Amino acid sequence: MGFFDKFKKKLSVKPKAIKKQEKVELKKAEKKEVKPKYATLKPKAEAGTTAPKAIKGKPGKKTETKEAYRILIKPLVTEKATNLVANNQYSFMVAKSANKIEIQKAIKGLYGFEPVAINIINMRGKQVRTGRVSGKKKNWKKAIVTLKPGEKIEIYEGV
Repeated sequence: MGFFDKFKKKLSVKPKAIKKQEKVELKKAEKKEVKPKYATLKPKAEAGTTAPKAIKGKPGKKTETKEAYRILIKPLVTEKATNLVANNQYSFMVAKSANKIEIQKAIKGLYGFEPVAINIINMRGKQVRTGRVSGKKKNWKKAIVTLKPGEKIEIYEGV
């Protein structure tokens, strides 16, 4: 008997069927330890139903006012605008791209009133001159919003 034969006898010799069974058990144990990549996702809906699409932003007061401040730039504080308040009409400088529907939604979102009528006027920028340098102010858009009798927007309180 050779020197290396001693070590061969110490190794336990197992039949092939037992070795295969142990390998399968090891693989199962490894699979149980590994968590799936998307474990938190819900299972897919049944074939007959359709899942609702995800909404980017919930429509609420916060998003409405955020958009409203982009549409309604500032209230106009002029002599004519203050006289129109007696007729329940309020003047605003609005974005050049705004239309009547967007202005109506902005008024409702900011002040909580539904306008009766909205008139829009495209205002031309005035020619200006400082010394020898002459130029032109920007064109802008004005909206006159008419509210129902009894409704008031407190714009001119601090003015």
